[in-house]
Amino acid sequence: MKFRGEGGKGSSASRITPPLGVRWKIKLQESGAASSGANSGEKLKSLNPPVVIGDTIYFGSDDGNFYALDVESGYMRWVFKSGAEINSIPYVDKDQVYFGSKDGKLYALSRETGQEIWHFQTHSQINSQVERYKDYIVFVGDADAIYFLSPDGREQFTVDNPGWYHYTFLMADDVMYFGTSPTVSTVGPYDINQRKFLWHLDFSEIGSTWYSVSAALGDLIYFGTADYFGEMYLGFYAFNRYTGRMVWEQGREGVFGENWLFENKGRFFLRNIELLDFMAPSLWKDLVIYAGGDSAARAFDAKTGLLRWEQVFDAPVSSAPTVAAGRVYFGVLGDDFTPPKLVCISARDGKLLWQMETEGSLLSAPVIAGKRIIFGTDESVFYVLEQVF
Repeated sequence: MKFRGEGGKGSSASRITPPLGVRWKIKLQESGAASSGANSGEKLKSLNPPVVIGDTIYFGSDDGNFYALDVESGYMRWVFKSGAEINSIPYVDKDQVYFGSKDGKLYALSRETGQEIWHFQTHSQINSQVERYKDYIVFVGDADAIYFLSPDGREQFTVDNPGWYHYTFLMADDVMYFGTSPTVSTVGPYDINQRKFLWHLDFSEIGSTWYSVSAALGDLIYFGTADYFGEMYLGFYAFNRYTGRMVWEQGREGVFGENWLFENKGRFFLRNIELLDFMAPSLWKDLVIYAGGDSAARAFDAKTGLLRWEQVFDAPVSSAPTVAAGRVYFGVLGDDFTPPKLVCISARDGKLLWQMETEGSLLSAPVIAGKRIIFGTDESVFYVLEQVF
């Protein structure tokens, strides 16, 4: 199972439909940074999407542990303690599971036992997804490099990363969207066979702080951006992935309720940039769907960029979306009056279809595997829901 699915589309082929019930939930360790001595009871800053392979769920947590849980019961098959918090999305192949840690190591563990097979030490924290693409294990070190390792942990080559943090990427047709260039002001599609950039995207023309992981559909590549300067500013883009020509762009000032003051918005932005799927698009039929930058979910026409629908909630959206069977699933924050929720809306028109109160706010897009929805919250609670009927 790949991060955001094939082509980064943020969708599942599952036919799951509400109502959903809690199959099981567990409370993870509440301590914050494993190496910083944070006080017990802190909210988690991140709990990025897990990977589900067969009957096992694999994920790392802010408590520094990497978990393998039985999908049916929540039984802990094994747990591995890294040297720091884990804000990396793992990759699992037939025999091994790979993930990065803020201790600067890329770990390869036995999928069955959780025993360390090897690790690779970098010069910085690893806050990215890990992906096996053909004969490479690919991941990014913060303001360090994009690493391409062999499956046995030997470095094959690197691409400079002069200043990007919490960096995510899409691998498609032997091209990385996007590779970091020698200057922090540009990125570009990087051909891993030719080991060169096909074109460069000059971020000075967009001027945003955060750039999401991309999604690809046909000739186009889609991504979202976010900035905070007292108010939230969101951008939505489509580029031709072969020529670098901008096909359309849309911009929105963030929508928030009256209770969301300057300080709240600033904290919300800082919370979001810990999440590797912040502003990630989901593709469904002829729509590009975004959620997570403010209190709204939006769908744009994939070809023209015209706004097709917008659904505004009473509180900010807490996670990126996942689409399955024409339904969009994501989290909404709680406030002093209402608890956080997992919500389900129609992909066709944005109409609210179903919602469920959760213990804590979702921290990333829910993962849909078969008839189950899987996610973690900032209250250190990990959920597995299943279709009732």
